[in-house]
Amino acid sequence: MNPWPIGKFVSQAHGTNVLTTPILYSFRRCPYAMRARLAILSSQTSVILREILLRDKAPEFLAVSPSGTVPCLVTQDSVIDESLDVMKWALAQNDPDQLLDMPDAGWDLISETDGSFKQALDRTKYAARYPEQNTDEQRAIAGDFLSRLDQQIDHWLFGHATIADQAILPFVRQFAFIDKACFDAQPWPNLQAWLDRFLISDEFTAIMPKYAKWHAGDIDFHFPNATDAK
Repeated sequence: MNPWPIGKFVSQAHGTNVLTTPILYSFRRCPYAMRARLAILSSQTSVILREILLRDKAPEFLAVSPSGTVPCLVTQDSVIDESLDVMKWALAQNDPDQLLDMPDAGWDLISETDGSFKQALDRTKYAARYPEQNTDEQRAIAGDFLSRLDQQIDHWLFGHATIADQAILPFVRQFAFIDKACFDAQPWPNLQAWLDRFLISDEFTAIMPKYAKWHAGDIDFHFPNATDAK
């Protein structure tokens, strides 16, 4: 029996083509798209994955995405253009690991990740784009948040894997690889172990296959059971 059910939804997208699964526009290395793929993987829901290059976006993607950003999920009756909303949609279909079983504090951590932490991360990673900002100060702001995460983590953020772990880990990964040696030298043993487990997990491997840039008319790749990933 195929553990990844397909054909549950009918999406109407791009001209006269009628697709039998939702379409996920994604970009492999984008942390927002990574968190969406993690939740879709956990939900055991199949989507058609279309890889978008952010510097050369397909016109079909721009025609359907209100923001022109990934991830963007096209379902039978809606376009979901925010990563956290894609996660909630996926887990509403099926949540076998009870990832939505989480205290309200988890939503607060996700909000802070998407707000002040992501802002500090960008101003550290892409310092040249923000010449008016002090990079050391921005790194310190990010570090304060990561220190609190380290104190929160006991294998997971809330005792078992939750949507918060999936939503936050891709951004911690992005920050860590700005300067991995510096990250590894920080007094954050719980955080570092949490990230290391993620990086060697089957889930991380499953969401990170490389796909060629999608063009209209290309063969459809089904995620998460796509066998044609390169």
